[in-house]
Amino acid sequence: MTGRIDGKVAVVTGGCSGIGLATVRRFVAEGAKVVVGDIADDAGARLVEELGGAGVATYVHVDVTDKEQVDALFKTAKDTYGSVDIAFNNAGISPPDDDSILDTDLDAWRRVQEVNLTSVYLCCKAALPYMLEQQSGSIINTASFVAVMGAATSQISYSASKGGVLSMSRELGVQFAREGVRVNALCPGPVNTPLLRELFASDPERAARRLVHVPMGRFGEPEEMASAVLFLASDDASFITANTFLVDGGISGAYVTPL
Repeated sequence: MTGRIDGKVAVVTGGCSGIGLATVRRFVAEGAKVVVGDIADDAGARLVEELGGAGVATYVHVDVTDKEQVDALFKTAKDTYGSVDIAFNNAGISPPDDDSILDTDLDAWRRVQEVNLTSVYLCCKAALPYMLEQQSGSIINTASFVAVMGAATSQISYSASKGGVLSMSRELGVQFAREGVRVNALCPGPVNTPLLRELFASDPERAARRLVHVPMGRFGEPEEMASAVLFLASDDASFITANTFLVDGGISGAYVTPL
């Protein structure tokens, strides 16, 4: 099936790598015009060229913790392509200094909260007025399986931030359901992205501890997450809002004895 979001305009943050990149490519393949927000300017320029140029995609440099830059990102979508139909608020970080609460200092805590949680607040706040005016729209916020269960490898601020994303998505999904706007939380399991590879590169034991809990026995792929995002963005999900959309290889539904 193709053309599931034909003619729609999407904004994707963190769109130059990992889940965001796979989703940008999938959105364009399914007929959407996409505004990509990221801080990877060279990669953003190459991506626009790969996708077919300005008629299909636009790159915007954006610090997702800066309200003015986030507002400008969504305004670019409206001004360039005429609407804001889909917002995939996906940008996030998982730095190595975010670890056990006993070892994570306040600066590390705050930085992760700003990038992972406050940015989603800012993106939703920027997208909603356009969608409410249209009386239609789909917002997908990237949370995580750690928003619904304890992680085998502690990342205290990351886990807390993703819990916040999930809770906010539920509230917004309920609040705006009768005004034509759907809001859902994508909750991936461990995914084979640069973020995960960087996190586990120097600690194979930590990676194995995470992997043993996944019933499918492997990490997910960005393209698998993109398929889920596409579903939530499309009319196929027209009766789905305020949802915890787990795409986790079974990790949240299983009991596995840890190593």
